[in-house]
Amino acid sequence: MRGIRAKKRLGQHFLSDRNMAEQIAGTLTLEGYKSVLEIGPGTGALTRYLVKRGIEDLRAIEFDRESVEWLKREMPSLNLIEGDFLKYDIGGEFDHPFAITGNFPYNISSQILFRVLDLRRMIPEVTGMFQKEVAERIASPPGSRKYGILSVLLQTFYDIEYLFSVPPEMFTPPPAVVSAVIRLKRNSVVDPGCDFTLMRKVVKATFNQRRKMIRNSLGSMCNTEDDSTGLMTKRPEHLSVADFVLLTNWVARNRG
Repeated sequence: MRGIRAKKRLGQHFLSDRNMAEQIAGTLTLEGYKSVLEIGPGTGALTRYLVKRGIEDLRAIEFDRESVEWLKREMPSLNLIEGDFLKYDIGGEFDHPFAITGNFPYNISSQILFRVLDLRRMIPEVTGMFQKEVAERIASPPGSRKYGILSVLLQTFYDIEYLFSVPPEMFTPPPAVVSAVIRLKRNSVVDPGCDFTLMRKVVKATFNQRRKMIRNSLGSMCNTEDDSTGLMTKRPEHLSVADFVLLTNWVARNRG
């Protein structure tokens, strides 16, 4: 597209449908923040509509050198950061709340969201495009087969909406999967009521053995003989965020 080659190693699929680009740009509520960071603008399809929204402080971060050169030439007024979002010192770039949006590369979309979790105190909203399977997983409630690690950790601090699906033909080159756009809005939780670092370990330990009962998946972390939580015979997909907070505090008390 426009002389830029989509690179498979970077998971690039450039959005080519203008109506869809405008629709995605419109998913940002612009409530409670004045700054927006677009991750991976590529050929600027989404960027153009973000500019049209009149966002007071719009910035974009791009890793691909070819895209950087194109954006500098075609959109010289864009506040462009050259770097990798997963490694860049974003905290040093912003000293105030900022939202994140983008057509996220599928191969690093989960890593982007884990980084969002680390920066959650600064990020009140995230909207963007993911592989549909990942989007559904993030937005799934307890009891769903798709409910997993990212569901629990993100839903601890964000309210999540599945907004709409995006077919492959709206990209160049078309991906082999359907995509979807979701919105994460920061909730009021500052302290989840447990050690969140430990909670991440508990959530990962249980879902890494999701077919096992909690008692069996946590055996290497603590003494699981005491079942004062009433959760030991359940499987992780049936536990709510509140249940995982309770379970984390229980693990903290029962570690050797």
